[in-house]
Formats: sequence, C-alpha cells, structure tokens
Amino acid sequence: QVQLVESGGGLVQAGGSLRLSCAASGSILSINEMNWYRQAPPKQREWVARITSDGSTNYADSVKGRFTISRDNAKNTVYLQMNSLKPEDTAVYYCNGGGVRYSSGGGRYYLNVVWGQGTQVTVSA
Repeated sequence: QVQLVESGGGLVQAGGSLRLSCAASGSILSINEMNWYRQAPPKQREWVARITSDGSTNYADSVKGRFTISRDNAKNTVYLQMNSLKPEDTAVYYCNGGGVRYSSGGGRYYLNVVWGQGTQVTVSA
C-alpha cells in the first residue's frame, strides 16, 4: 500500500555532489517525518538526517554543513543534497517515513515506519 523508492545514487569522486530522492507512493494522507539513514557493511545502519512535516531539520554531526535534507509534501518526496562528499560517505542510503497515514479500501491506516530499499553511494578517493 505504501512504498518508498530511493534514487540518485551512484559513483562520484571525493569532493563531488549527489542528490538523492525518495518518493513515497500509495494513497498517502500524511507523513510525520522522513529520515535518511546509511549503512556501510560491516557497520550498523546510522541515522543521517531528519525532516519533519513542518520543515524542521536535524543532521548527524558527520554530515552537518555538507548535506541538506528537504521535502516536497505535495509530492511526498524527500531529497538529500550531498556536497563535499568523502570516501567515508560510501554506503547504501535508505530513506524512511515515520508516522505514515494512508487510505486503502475505504479505510484509513497508520504505519509507525516504512523503509525504502536503499540506493548505493560510492565516493572514490
């Protein structure tokens, strides 16, 4: 019923930029907050950035000043602009939606969290 699909990953040289997108599909009524996470095996998945429905943002210290999260509520899409990329930013990037309200079959439903499938970002030295 609700899916998140990331795009925009790829290979970039250190110092370069990428813009990730995460589009939510389905009969979505609202999404409270949207986040970006990343995971570089064998490390655990780490939180990168958050944006709430009113536009408030938070960032992990490791990306503050380099990454910018934004959202288009009308399109249920969140973006992550990544500048000054470093090799240590290499990871699979996942988006998630927290507090998702959607409609289906005449009913209304709530999901605590929905995850996307991830997109690979590789930064070469």
